[in-house]
Amino acid sequence: MTATIADVHAVSARRVPVARGYRFELVKLISQWRIRLLVLACWIAPALFVAAVSQQSSLPVDTLFGRWMHATGWAGPLVVLGFAGTWGLPLLTSVVAGDVFASEDRLGTWRHLLVAVRSPRRIFAAKALASLTVILLLVAGLAGSSAAGGVVAVGNQPLVGLDGHLLTPGDAAGKVLLAWVCVLAPTLALAAIGLLGSVALGRSPMGLLLPALVALAMQLAQMLPLPVAVRLALPGYAFIAWNGLFTSPAQLGPLLIGIVVSLVWAGTATALAYLLFLRRDFTNLTHDGSGHRAVTAGVLPLVGLVAVTVAVVAAATPATGSGIEQDKVQGSVATAFAHLYRMQTRQLNRPDVTEVQLKATATCNKGGGKLAAQGPGNDWRCVVSWHLPDVEAAGTAIYQLDVTADGRFVADGDGPKEVNGYFLVRTPTGDAPNPLWQFDGNVELLPTTKG
Repeated sequence: MTATIADVHAVSARRVPVARGYRFELVKLISQWRIRLLVLACWIAPALFVAAVSQQSSLPVDTLFGRWMHATGWAGPLVVLGFAGTWGLPLLTSVVAGDVFASEDRLGTWRHLLVAVRSPRRIFAAKALASLTVILLLVAGLAGSSAAGGVVAVGNQPLVGLDGHLLTPGDAAGKVLLAWVCVLAPTLALAAIGLLGSVALGRSPMGLLLPALVALAMQLAQMLPLPVAVRLALPGYAFIAWNGLFTSPAQLGPLLIGIVVSLVWAGTATALAYLLFLRRDFTNLTHDGSGHRAVTAGVLPLVGLVAVTVAVVAAATPATGSGIEQDKVQGSVATAFAHLYRMQTRQLNRPDVTEVQLKATATCNKGGGKLAAQGPGNDWRCVVSWHLPDVEAAGTAIYQLDVTADGRFVADGDGPKEVNGYFLVRTPTGDAPNPLWQFDGNVELLPTTKG
């Protein structure tokens, strides 16, 4: 009898392996009705949305790549990606990571969990890994579902990049997949902030909302005319910088900086959550995790991290000011115009001409020449000039530009109407607006990099 009791005590003293705790936490998450609904929605809703919008006569042209949803199935997942980076992914991380620890506070089950696992370190690892797995499952559903819906509804057609060049279906598919992979970095940063809020604030609903609030604050900051160093030092910039993949050469500098900053934020916030969790007093049943320690050990280190990343990015990059300068705007507009002019030439069955032969250039000013030609604004005006072979006179076209603080611009044709006015042209996928009428572009905020 004595030996049997000793065996029982020996077994009870063993700590549960992380793998077993991870499976237990994963089952707990998946068993929640709201998580099941999220998984179902992420794997079904994007396909239905992309397929439905692609069949509509009016497209979300104010969204990046929205104007090309009639032309190719690969535009749909990029439209969904833009929405997901703004609203979807912050809310998903809030529901999953922002509640993974706080749920134990609400249910009062910490004692039972500690008795079963016997290691706060293993509990933290299991919960963090389980929430990460669910988030990856949700992101995979968004990407796969939207891509499938677009390809089935519209087809595996070439995609027009942000500088007007045409990507083959295979290249477009690879870049779309890479873009979704790149946004995993800022998603991990928000998930880590969710873990920190869940540990630090306990039962408080602010812990659940923290990732969404942080994402909203970063979105508002990206809308302001901030210096380049501050813009790139925020982890939310990686939700925007993926558009640099769709230019030739690719604008990789801002994207790589955004990914690195996001991963640093993810590691720092996770470490802070881990330290706070280990210092918690689980014997106090009224403890909810909030208080002075949450501010000193949670908020202040992240504020300091912002200052450090701004200083490092400012020292590592030569860009100053907004990063939107006259020569960059002129180069981006001229390049996009030349590529799209060739597309229009093919659609109208005219003799082909190369970009080298066109020698397209752009002359841009801001505020009618009364303002310094730099910074964001909807008062940019560009005159594009080009030459056709065996034609002595140069062609010209006028565009009004709306340049946002993150470098994206929309060029709106302002004549002559036979060049950049609105008219329909016949394409392999049906009638479509003149490609030179309106087009999207991107100004790299850093000095030009070779992809």
